[in-house]
Amino acid sequence: MAEAGALRAYWELLRGQLRSQASYRVSFTVDLVANVGSTALDIATVLVLFGVTRTLGGFDLHEALVVSGISALSFAVGDVLIGNIERVSQYVRTGRIDAVLVRPLHALPQLVLLDMSLHKLSRAGFATTVYLIVLGVAGIAWTPGRALLAVIAPLAGVVFFGALFVTTASVAFWWTDSGEVGNAFTYGGRDFTSYPVNIYSGWFRGAFAYGLGFAFVAYYPALALLGKPDPIGLPGWVGWLAPLVAVPATVLAAAVWRLGLRHYTSTGS
Repeated sequence: MAEAGALRAYWELLRGQLRSQASYRVSFTVDLVANVGSTALDIATVLVLFGVTRTLGGFDLHEALVVSGISALSFAVGDVLIGNIERVSQYVRTGRIDAVLVRPLHALPQLVLLDMSLHKLSRAGFATTVYLIVLGVAGIAWTPGRALLAVIAPLAGVVFFGALFVTTASVAFWWTDSGEVGNAFTYGGRDFTSYPVNIYSGWFRGAFAYGLGFAFVAYYPALALLGKPDPIGLPGWVGWLAPLVAVPATVLAAAVWRLGLRHYTSTGS
């Protein structure tokens, strides 16, 4: 019964956000249209690159768009669902988080629902459309396994980016002005995963692609979907297991979030 009551409370928070944002219909509609632009620019950048080259890291246009499509969809949906948690720094700075912590509900879903930017749904819808089109033109030799991976890869990417948003936002419990640093990993990670990782080199590729796991969001699942060998040399089965990167990312995010909450000291306001 208590769990059902909590679910109703979360639902009411979401409904409140929907009513609040939709009440200004013109502004909400403009925001819906404007938010398509971010994903459209990401895809347009890839098209521009292929205007001056036939291949990028051994990928032709359609193959590269599979990588970009997984990345764009993963980030867009993750941003809708969890991205606004980056505003936790404002709650910590002003002491408004105290009101969240005294309620008999979990802090994380409250903060997510209190500031959920529903106008970003248009970006997620556009990214979904692009991804489906890309899958249709990429010349993938479909099997049941590849069809399943085509669904699981972006879902795992959503979880990965969601965990990344939570991890970087949690830094605000120690450093309230950490927003720009967090953006370097969240939005920077989106840009990094939009291209084949073999175009990067040295420590940068090692740190971001493998140390932070960005290579397993879109690049390796795309290789498995396309049936392409990895130019860097990892075995083909890595692409099939790549979505599991969401598991350690989630564990780390949960640990950092809990540690941050324990570290938080009320402002007394």
